[in-house]
Amino acid sequence: MMLVVQDITKYFGGLSALDGVSFEVPQGTITSLIGPNGAGKTTLFNTISGLLRPTSGIIIFKGIAITGWSPYRIARIGMGRTFQNVQLFVNLNALENVMAARFCRTHSSFLESLLFLPRDRGDRRQSREAAEALLEWVGIAERRFLLPRELPYGDQRRLEMARTLAMEPELLMLDEPTAGMSHLEAQGLMELIGRLKEQGTTILLIEHNMNVVMSISDKVVVLNFGEKIAEGSAAEVQANPAVIEAYLGVET
Repeated sequence: MMLVVQDITKYFGGLSALDGVSFEVPQGTITSLIGPNGAGKTTLFNTISGLLRPTSGIIIFKGIAITGWSPYRIARIGMGRTFQNVQLFVNLNALENVMAARFCRTHSSFLESLLFLPRDRGDRRQSREAAEALLEWVGIAERRFLLPRELPYGDQRRLEMARTLAMEPELLMLDEPTAGMSHLEAQGLMELIGRLKEQGTTILLIEHNMNVVMSISDKVVVLNFGEKIAEGSAAEVQANPAVIEAYLGVET
């Protein structure tokens, strides 16, 4: 099992944001996390990826208990994520953004980097080659020297994915990857996600576009008010009365 979330609870002061949430993400699958706004989805993502420490519960990644680990340490062992709002380095061009994300896969020390020694030069060369290949793969190689603000929103999302893939994640966590995209842009991004699955990457995503969720998910987990109310295949979840009442049957 790639990821196991066991009884995760998170309090902010006296407010419960997550209440005993448990689920598993099998290796090589796409698992979607859905629920109304405020259901706790992003809080759960932040807890899994180390940005927040859970009040209680256990997170196991690749058989290793990572509860309370730092985001850097978690990224180092193979977990990568994007954010609900695009978070790119605004003063770096697209190529430099992706190269910067290779930090957890380089081996040179600070002194070697400072003195531009052979191992640092090798790291830089490999990072550039990897970044060029990833920008080609996501379809924006011809825009690699543009700053993020010069890119259309859909391409910013593709750049963010390329940057996350530069960390070579075994588990890729995507927080509303199609938010703000046109139907055509969302379709293109979903094709990329499908290709990642074919290459063996395990994917956990938060998504509000139910057409996307129902078309690509191997499993769907539903949260409401910080609690898991359903889990199963897309068809099972879609027919679940509790889900219909809490989410699917309500216009958002």
